[in-house]
Amino acid sequence: MENDVLVQELSSKSTNKAVKVAVAQGDGIGPEIMSAALNILKSAGANIEPEFIELGEQVYLLGNTSGINNESWDIINRNKLILKAPITTPQGKGYKSLNVTLRKSLGLYANVRPVSAFHPFVKTNFPNMDVVIIRENEEDLYAGIEHQQTQDVVQCLKLITRPGCERIIRYAFEYAKAYGRKKVTCMVKDNIMKRTDGLFHEVFNDISLEYPNIKSDSQIIDIGSAKLAANPENYDVIVTSNLYGDIISDIAAEIAGSVGMAGSANIGANVAMFEAIHGSAPDIAGKNIANPSGLINAAVLMLAHLGQLEIADKIKNALLATIEDGYHTPDIYQEGTSKKKVSTQEFAKEVISRLGNTPKSLTISKLTKGSGIMKTFEYKRKESEKVLVGTDVFIDWKGSDPKEIGDALSKINSYNLKLKMITNRGVKVYPNGLKETYCTDHWRCRFVGIDAEIQKTIPEYKTIDYEQIIALLSKLHDKGFDVIKTENLYEFDGERGFSLGQGE
Repeated sequence: MENDVLVQELSSKSTNKAVKVAVAQGDGIGPEIMSAALNILKSAGANIEPEFIELGEQVYLLGNTSGINNESWDIINRNKLILKAPITTPQGKGYKSLNVTLRKSLGLYANVRPVSAFHPFVKTNFPNMDVVIIRENEEDLYAGIEHQQTQDVVQCLKLITRPGCERIIRYAFEYAKAYGRKKVTCMVKDNIMKRTDGLFHEVFNDISLEYPNIKSDSQIIDIGSAKLAANPENYDVIVTSNLYGDIISDIAAEIAGSVGMAGSANIGANVAMFEAIHGSAPDIAGKNIANPSGLINAAVLMLAHLGQLEIADKIKNALLATIEDGYHTPDIYQEGTSKKKVSTQEFAKEVISRLGNTPKSLTISKLTKGSGIMKTFEYKRKESEKVLVGTDVFIDWKGSDPKEIGDALSKINSYNLKLKMITNRGVKVYPNGLKETYCTDHWRCRFVGIDAEIQKTIPEYKTIDYEQIIALLSKLHDKGFDVIKTENLYEFDGERGFSLGQGE
């Protein structure tokens, strides 16, 4: 399975030639904090060469709804590395999120957000917090596949794939191995979403066995989020799916003291993007008061990705020493704790003046304590025997009595397919539903094969042909039923590939 492709393929360790990086200065406070970050990188001796690209608000307003032009795409495809300041997406007019466009178009499947406390210099109740959130970045509910199916009901498809699970979970364990982390925690909701989150959990359990020297555990996302907020020091690396990761990474950053202090990495097989997690803050743009720490931390992650670990540690320790010495931008300035309130560029100068120093009380950065070597892996599909055993037919019906629609559908016997149950919003309402259950105009009607001799459904699902479903749909249409969607039911290697209805 291992492909022996190193994330540090682009590393400057093997050559003295500077690594070219596509640099997006962003919108709002973006140009100010990017200037500060680049000055620090240059002063620290980072072996990179910025190549500036245009994306964001001005590109949107020129009529490009994606927010990025062809020239910028060319530079990104050539360099394979992006350092990006926050951008502004104009409201309305169909503008698409540039962040989502970049992540999906470039296959940036792993979002990595390290979060640590800067106590007592940045207010937090958790002085020992040091956690890394690794979030799947491309699928889940963020696939963005939504439909309005009836007057009352809209749906959003939650897509979880085995390749997606394997890539992000293996990345989390490789990250822990590379940077000296001791434990990986998986957060899911598979007590409810048994197929989707269940797959994520199953893959986690399988892959964890390949890393016996790294502790592993799993938690249900709701209680896990609560425990993270209450006792973040109990966590090391957390791996989870897209939506959950988006939420808990902001929770972690906020309870550590400030979302404005955190940077993130977006990693793909061929391209990587590094950015601060905060927004463009147009209300303070041009005032030279923005805190550049988030983008500086993103730049540190970029250097670590490139294998320039000593420079990364050098910058991170200088940043920590600056915060420790009390030179603070207005967002973290505290009377009695801070020594001086400084501007964006003054803060950068203070960091530069401390390059080579280490903090006295804050934890010294030692990215070099791990190997820094990250591996990628090819997914090898295992072929399964797939058989069709039924279909869920979704019907738009304005009635309110499940027995009425259930009795009507039960009379339809098409090529040995018969109604087994009806659910409404996931709750079984026919047969033997409860009259208290509130029903919308969106009915899931499960049809399965029957035994031709006894004309009854059998306990186990039996194999059917797709032509039977086509014939069923034709009969439903002839009877005046408004079919809005079908979802075929399959078994894979004899295992059910769908959830049972409540009470089925």
